[in-house]
Amino acid sequence: MKPYHAGQIKNIALLGHAGSGKTTLADAILYRCGAADRIGKVAEGTTTLDFDPEEKKRGVSVSTAVYPIETQGVKWNLIDAPGLFDFAGGVSEALTAADTALLVLSGKSGLTVGAEQCYDRAKAEGRAIAFFINKLDSSHAHFYRVISILTGRYGAVICPVVVPYLEGDQTVCYLNLIDGKAYTFADGKPAPYEPAPETEDIRHMRNIMLEAVASCDDALMEKYFEGEAFTQEEILTALAGGMARGEVCPVFCGAGQTCDGVSLLVEILSKIAPSADSKPAKATRDGAEVEIACDESAPASLLVFKTIADPFVGKLSYFKVLSGSVKADARLVNSRTGNEERFAKVMWIKGGKQEDAGAIPAGDIGSVAKLGDVLTGDTLAVAGQAVQYAPVAFPAPNLTVALVPKAKGDEDKIAQGLARLIEEDPTVRFSVNQETHEQLLSGLGEQHIDVILSKLKSKFGVDVGFQTPRVAYRETIRKSVKVQGRHKKQSGGHGQFGDVWIEFEPCDSEELVFEEKVFGGAVPKNFFPAVEKGLRESVTRGVLAGYPMVGVKATLVDGSYHPVDSSEMAFKTAASLAYKEGIPQAGPVLLEPIGTLKVILPDDNLGDVIGDINKRRGRVIGMNPMEGKRQEVVAEVPMAETADFSTAMRSLTQGRATFTLEFARYEEAPPPVASKVIAEAAAQAE
Repeated sequence: MKPYHAGQIKNIALLGHAGSGKTTLADAILYRCGAADRIGKVAEGTTTLDFDPEEKKRGVSVSTAVYPIETQGVKWNLIDAPGLFDFAGGVSEALTAADTALLVLSGKSGLTVGAEQCYDRAKAEGRAIAFFINKLDSSHAHFYRVISILTGRYGAVICPVVVPYLEGDQTVCYLNLIDGKAYTFADGKPAPYEPAPETEDIRHMRNIMLEAVASCDDALMEKYFEGEAFTQEEILTALAGGMARGEVCPVFCGAGQTCDGVSLLVEILSKIAPSADSKPAKATRDGAEVEIACDESAPASLLVFKTIADPFVGKLSYFKVLSGSVKADARLVNSRTGNEERFAKVMWIKGGKQEDAGAIPAGDIGSVAKLGDVLTGDTLAVAGQAVQYAPVAFPAPNLTVALVPKAKGDEDKIAQGLARLIEEDPTVRFSVNQETHEQLLSGLGEQHIDVILSKLKSKFGVDVGFQTPRVAYRETIRKSVKVQGRHKKQSGGHGQFGDVWIEFEPCDSEELVFEEKVFGGAVPKNFFPAVEKGLRESVTRGVLAGYPMVGVKATLVDGSYHPVDSSEMAFKTAASLAYKEGIPQAGPVLLEPIGTLKVILPDDNLGDVIGDINKRRGRVIGMNPMEGKRQEVVAEVPMAETADFSTAMRSLTQGRATFTLEFARYEEAPPPVASKVIAEAAAQAE
């Protein structure tokens, strides 16, 4: 592959809802540009960009893939992102590397939730946006219905560029509204269709395009009002400028599986999509915001946007060069760690394969293997540059499960394998609950968790199941009591004797509060620490269900000792006996953790979501209106009721809602809940 300069490079991400045909369209583009010899099928695992074993097994994209294409005198870096919500981290990776977002819509399903979210993400990150209405070879597809929805949703930015001519429900040909010519397709190759058809729908689409083009340029607006025709060059120039500024979203159409309309997409988008040097990259240097021009002659700097962890090959880092040129044997400094990293060689990414490259210039995408402590989101730059690009903005995980090893002693292997997989997928979290001793895995959904565990088995040989995590309940007391703890044991030689009187009472502390008010030396001072230690060990296990005790104050008020038989161990034991005797008399109760839940959702789903929160024993404490007909609902919900909340939100709002859940405090559990937890603890103890 020959080198290209930044002005000749188009980084284009394919985004959209699952099932819209993104990966098939990517295969069609590769096929039409001569980079592939056929168009594969996702369901059969034969597409070029679904190369991961998990993708072949499941028939869906689960990770971001990149493939370079040479066409129309430019280079495309085609970036295919997953469409399932569970793998939304791939969208973050793709948008970080791309300059243009090509949103793929199904002509049958239209503007779905996933496409809406991708549009919002791309708009927020300042990417140029275009649409491709796919699957028009299906009898149930309807281009004009879909574009009507687009114009209703996004307004005047929608600009049809290629439209179909229909007879009944069948697509007869496709019109390029820029040159006014119509084409049919056989094996992806266009053939003229003459005369170009003219219908009311086509005239309407042309008028929408001309208005959108005119809005991009004052001179064209004057020509439009004067009724003068635009030249093809004027239209292309206006579309290019409008795309770069976010004023226009061109709309293409076709069928990826048959390659219909794909050549028109490639030809036109190659001319109007912004090149890699269209905007400077934003960064910080010495604490100040700066803009870095995409200049090949500048000092080299890059951003790592994706990592692949392989136990045999090692780590493979995907990067986008934002300035300068990165060559083999390059030495760049990681701005996060301060460590220098040496690039043994640099490579272009071609799906699941790599091809050696002499250099990766500014604006281009490449890969490098076996860098040291380099993670996704890291900036690497020439020593002395001290530049830092914004890291990849990944979504936070919202579903947590407790891992259950299939074989004893695999806990260390699980931790080591997940550490490698987290390098590959930063939307994954792993932790160990020190209280329940469970290994906790967090992800973006059930399918995400399933894929992580499948990779853990296939890559690292660890077979793991999962279950709902245990809830970290607490226990406390509601009354004050005074009890005696007496330990006396006689055997050969010295005996054991310890005698204490302790008052237990409620308090506000999270930990045991210990005091002593002993008069007259009834208990020598040197035994006070032993009494305290005995109590602190005891409160780690409550008397109701074995959960830690909180909110307890213990005061040593009296006792007795033996000058020979008393010892620290004896008084420690006496304190624990006092605990066992006193706490059951002090009105013990079970406390459950309460979380602060914040849900951002469309107005239309407000009633359903509040109803779901109420079913979970939650209390809505506030609602805040937001832009875009959305609401923020703030509630307090028992953490024990939220294990499947992410699944419920996805079902109730079709994936439109986002939420955060943070621990707030402990509250006394209602009697039915407490009885159930205590009974379960008793059953486990048996």
